[in-house]
Amino acid sequence: MRDLLDLERYPIDKPGSPDYAALVESCQRAMQATGMFNLHGFVRPAAYARAAEEVLPKSHEQSFTHGRRHNVYFKKEVPGLAPDHAALTLFDTQHHTLCDDQLAGTVIRAIYEYEPLPAFLAAVLKKPKLHLMSDPLGRVNVIEYRAGETLNWHFDRSVFTTTLLIQAPEEGGEFQYRSDLRSDTDPNYEGVGRLLTEGDPAIRVNPLNAGTLNVFAGKNTLHRVTTVRGNRNRLVAVYSYYEQPDVMFSDSERLGFYGRVA
Repeated sequence: MRDLLDLERYPIDKPGSPDYAALVESCQRAMQATGMFNLHGFVRPAAYARAAEEVLPKSHEQSFTHGRRHNVYFKKEVPGLAPDHAALTLFDTQHHTLCDDQLAGTVIRAIYEYEPLPAFLAAVLKKPKLHLMSDPLGRVNVIEYRAGETLNWHFDRSVFTTTLLIQAPEEGGEFQYRSDLRSDTDPNYEGVGRLLTEGDPAIRVNPLNAGTLNVFAGKNTLHRVTTVRGNRNRLVAVYSYYEQPDVMFSDSERLGFYGRVA
C-alpha cells in the first residue's frame, strides 16, 4: 500500500503513535472550522495516474449516464414549501457513473478496502467504527464529468462524504460549497432559496488536485461541482462507509443512481 499512498506524510497505518494523533487532531480542527478536511497528495502520482488508466476505458464503454433535472433535496415535493419556492429551484445535472462491480482489481477499490482508512476516518469523526458498504453497486463509485457536464447544487443524504480526486479537468470542475446553511433542526428554507437565486458571499471553493482525499459534512453542506471545460475530464471516486454494517440500497435507489438493479 505504500506504493499507492503517502503513508510517511499521512501515517494512517500507525494508530496510537504521536504522528497519528496529530493528524487526527488536525483533521478534526479542519472539520470544525470548515465542515471538511483534505489530505492533499494522499495518493501518489504514479498511483492516481494508474487509476485513471484503469477506469477511463471502463467509463467510456460501461458507465451509466446519469442525467436529471432536480432541486437541492432530490425530491419532487417538500412538505410546507410551495412548488414555486426559491429553495425548490430546479437545476440540471449530468455525469457518468461506474459501480463497484465494475472496479474489481483497480487501485480505487484497493484503497477503499484498506482497513486503516475507515479506522482513521472513524477516529477523526469520533465514531466507534465505520464499515464498508455491502451494496454490490454502491460501495465504490467512480464519476466522470466530461466537457459541459456538472453536478449541480444539492445536499447529500449521508452525514459525511468521502471522495478521492483521480483526475482534475483542464478548466472548471470546481468543488463549491456553503457550510452551516442548515442544521438537523433548522432547514433554513429562506437561506437556501436566497443562495440559489441571489448567491451567497459565504460560498467557498475547495481547491482539489489529483490524489486528494476529501471528507466533508455533506448532509447539511450545500455543494456542487461546476461545469467542466476542456479536453481532460474530471474523475472522482466516491467511497461509502457507514456506522452500521451490511448497508444496502433498495432496488429503486439502485435504479435511480445506476440505471440497473443488479
